[in-house]
Amino acid sequence: QVQLVESGGGLVQAGGSLNLSCAVSGRIFSQYNMGWFRRAPGKERESVAVIGWTSRVTSYADSVKGRFIISRDNAKNMLYLQMNSLKTQGTALYYCAIDRQTFRGKPEIHPNGWGQGTQVTVSS
Repeated sequence: QVQLVESGGGLVQAGGSLNLSCAVSGRIFSQYNMGWFRRAPGKERESVAVIGWTSRVTSYADSVKGRFIISRDNAKNMLYLQMNSLKTQGTALYYCAIDRQTFRGKPEIHPNGWGQGTQVTVSS
């Protein structure tokens, strides 16, 4: 049973930064693409960033390109999201997700379950 535990959310002013973390267990972490998603109030969950299992490929939503950085530490089974220049539109519940298949070549992810999420609130 895969477990995903997000942390690092909080309240930040617009223009500020936050670093999210996700601890993963129950899978051979290094074999799976990983991603961050978010669900803003009243909206559908959307993909924010994806990182390949080798860390060599990444993909970002247009809305966060140049401001967010996804990274992973395969030795620690940890996924990270560095969020800079945050905007009020970034207020959402942020989730990490693990792909449902191993060794996917493209920087995409078809999630196999979700963690509880970590709340990010960006004030103006």
